[in-house]
Amino acid sequence: MKKIRKYYYTAVLFLLAGLTPLAAQQIIAVKTKNNALVLQVNSAKEVNTIYFGEKLANDTDYDKIAGQYHQGNDYTGIYNSVYTPSGSKNLLEPAITVTHADGNTSLDLHYVAHKTTQAGEGVSQTEITLKDPVYPVEVHVFITAYFENDIIEQWTTIKHAEKGMVTLNKYASANLYLKGNNNFWLNHYHGEWAKEMQPEEARLTHGIKVLDSKLGTRANLFMPSVFMVSLEKPATEDEGKVLFAGLEWSGNFRTDLEVDPFNNLRIISGINNAAADYKLAKNETFTTPKFWYTLSNKGKGFASRNLHDWARNYKILDGKGQRVTLLNNWEATYFDFDETKLKGLIADSKNLGVDLFLLDDGWFGNTYPRNDDTAALGDWDVSKKKLPNGIGTLVKTAIDNKVGFGIWIEPEMVSPSSNLYKNHPDWVIKQPERPEHYFRNQLVLDLSNPKVQDFVFGVVDQLFTENPELAYIKWDCNAVIYNAYSKNLKANQSNLYTDYVTGLYKVLERIRTKYPKVPMMLCSGGGGRVDYAALKYFTEFWPSDNTDPLERVFLQWEYSYFYPALTLSAHVTDWGKQPIKYRTDVAMMGKLGFDIVVKHLSEGDLAFCQQAIKNYSALGSTIWQGTQYRLQSPWGNDAASVMYVNKNGNEGVMFNYSVNNRYDSGTHNPIKLKGLEAGKNYQVEEINVYPGKKTSVTTAVFSGDFLMQVGINPNVNTTNTSVVLKITRV
Repeated sequence: MKKIRKYYYTAVLFLLAGLTPLAAQQIIAVKTKNNALVLQVNSAKEVNTIYFGEKLANDTDYDKIAGQYHQGNDYTGIYNSVYTPSGSKNLLEPAITVTHADGNTSLDLHYVAHKTTQAGEGVSQTEITLKDPVYPVEVHVFITAYFENDIIEQWTTIKHAEKGMVTLNKYASANLYLKGNNNFWLNHYHGEWAKEMQPEEARLTHGIKVLDSKLGTRANLFMPSVFMVSLEKPATEDEGKVLFAGLEWSGNFRTDLEVDPFNNLRIISGINNAAADYKLAKNETFTTPKFWYTLSNKGKGFASRNLHDWARNYKILDGKGQRVTLLNNWEATYFDFDETKLKGLIADSKNLGVDLFLLDDGWFGNTYPRNDDTAALGDWDVSKKKLPNGIGTLVKTAIDNKVGFGIWIEPEMVSPSSNLYKNHPDWVIKQPERPEHYFRNQLVLDLSNPKVQDFVFGVVDQLFTENPELAYIKWDCNAVIYNAYSKNLKANQSNLYTDYVTGLYKVLERIRTKYPKVPMMLCSGGGGRVDYAALKYFTEFWPSDNTDPLERVFLQWEYSYFYPALTLSAHVTDWGKQPIKYRTDVAMMGKLGFDIVVKHLSEGDLAFCQQAIKNYSALGSTIWQGTQYRLQSPWGNDAASVMYVNKNGNEGVMFNYSVNNRYDSGTHNPIKLKGLEAGKNYQVEEINVYPGKKTSVTTAVFSGDFLMQVGINPNVNTTNTSVVLKITRV
C-alpha cells in the first residue's frame, strides 16, 4: 500500500510540473513540418536517438524503428546517446566530460523526466532532465523546434550541488546521430583574411573530423562554424538529403564528426574546450550556446530558404525590416582626412543618392593621434586636430544634406600607445611575464571583467549621448587573443575564452536595451565573426575585406547558403579591374554600400550609380525579404546567376555575372528560373543598363512555365559582364 501511495504521489508531482514520467512514455518525438527527431528511453534510463529524418505518417511507428537495425554489438548501449557522458562506459567521443570536486572523472546521465511546451506560434520546446545517480550533477537537454522552417535548436544547462568546484572539461551544446551506412559527405569552409568561405567537400571516413577555432575573438578567420553534411550522396541545389548546421557562438568552437563502428555519424558541437576547462561553482548553472540544424530532402536550396526565413523571423536584429545604403570614407581617405574633406564626402553622399555617410577609422586620439593603426585604440576622444568642432558638426552636416551619419568603433581593443593601456594595464588580456604579441598592432580588452564591460558600453553610450541623431554603428574586431590571461579571473584562467564572449553579449544586450533600433554592422576584418548569436544584436555583417567583385561573387554565393541577403554588407570599391556596372551589380546581391571617391567618377559612371541605387531601393524588399534561388553556380561555369522572388510572387530580380574571361566564354544556353507560377505570365526587362548602352535582353512577356522549363539567356559574355533582369508578373 505504501509503494502504491508513493507512486501515486510521484505521478501527481510529475503531472503538476508538466513532466512525463518514464513509465508513461518511452518515446520522445520532436517534429517539424517535414522531419522528426525521435528519442527513446531504454531500460537503463539512458536517452538515445533512434531516428532523425522525414516525418512518418503514423506516430505509433516510431517505437518500431530500433528493431529494424541489426548493425552489430553496441558494447555500451549509448553509441547514439542524446548527450554522451564520459568516464563510465562510453567508448566514443563524449559530449560532456567533468571532473568532480573529489577528483573523480566519471559521469552517467539517467533520464528523470521530460516536458514539451509551446514557446511561440509554431515553436515547441522539449526539455529533458538527466541526472547522475551517484554525484549531484544535473543536465537539462533543450530542443526547440520551429515547425514551419524545419529548424531545430539544441543546447544544455549543467548544474551541480557538490561541496567544491566541479570542472567542465567538455561541455558541448548538442550530440546528433544520423544513420547513413557510411555515406556522408562533409562540405565545410576554410580561409584567411580576404580569402574567407573557401568550400571543401569530402566523404567522411572512420575516425573524427574536427572543425574548430582557437582564436578567441575573431574566431571565424580560419574556419567558420557553419557546415553541411550530405547523406547517401553529395546533395545538389535541388536534389539530395542534406543537413545544414552551425553554432550560435562568437568565440572558440569545436565540432566533432565521428563515423562510429556501425557506420553511422555522430555530430558533437559546442564551445571549444581547448585551454577552456570551465570551473563551475555549487548551484551555478552553466548554459551552453545553441546549436541550430535543419534537414532537407530536397537539396541545398530548400534547406537554405528555410534557414533564411527562420533567421529573418527569429534571429536577426530587425530581420523583417529595411536596410540603409551608405557611402563609407575608408578607401577614399584611409586615416588622412579632416573636417573639410569629410563635409565634402557627406555632400557626395547626397549627390550619389545613398541614405547614409559612414565615418570609418581615424577620428579619435589626441595624446596618441590615430594617424595609422599603431595608436589610440581605447582613447575614444575626438581628434581636435582633424575634427576641431567634434562629431556633432558632421552629424549636422549630414542632416542638412538629408542623409544619416554613422561612425566606426572598435571598442573591444586597445593600442599599447594609448592612455587606456597606460592607466589600466589590468584591463588588458596578456600574460604578465611574457612578451606582448600584437595583431594589427593591438591587444584585446578583458571583457570577463565587469569594469571593462562598463567601459565598452560607455564608448557607445557616450557617442549617442553626445550625438543623439547618430544613425549607424560599424563595430569592428580585428585582433585575436594572444597570451590569454585575465587578472580579473585569478585562479580560474581557463574560464577566460568563454567568459569573454558572455561578457561581450552582456555589453551588446545593454546597448540594445537602450538603443534597440540603430543599425549596426558586425565587422571583423572581414568574415572573422558572424553567427546567429551575434546577429541578434546586429543588422548586418561584413563578409570580407576582399571587395574585388569577381571574388565577391564566389564569397557571397557561399555565404548565401547560411545567411539571407539583407545581412551581407556588399560595397562598391576600387578593388578589381571590372567596370563600375559589374561592381555595383555584384554589390546589389546583398546590402548595398559604396566605398569610392564620388568625385572621381565619370559623368556616365555617376549617372549609372545614381540610377542603380534607385533601382535597388525599389527592389529592396524583394532582395532583403524575398526567397532566394541560386540558379547557376560560379564554380565550373562561365557565369553565375542568382534570383530573388518576393513573398507574394509578383516580382523578382535575377543577377547574372561573368566569372570567366577566356575566349568565347559566356551564357551560351538559357538559364532556368525558379520560384514562379507556371500558369502566370511575367514581363522580363533589363535594368541597371549603363547610360548610352543598348539592353542585352529585349523586354518581353513569357509564361512562368517557359521561364522555368526553358529559361532565358541573359547574354552575359566577356564584353557584357553583368546583367540584371527584373521579372514582373502581369
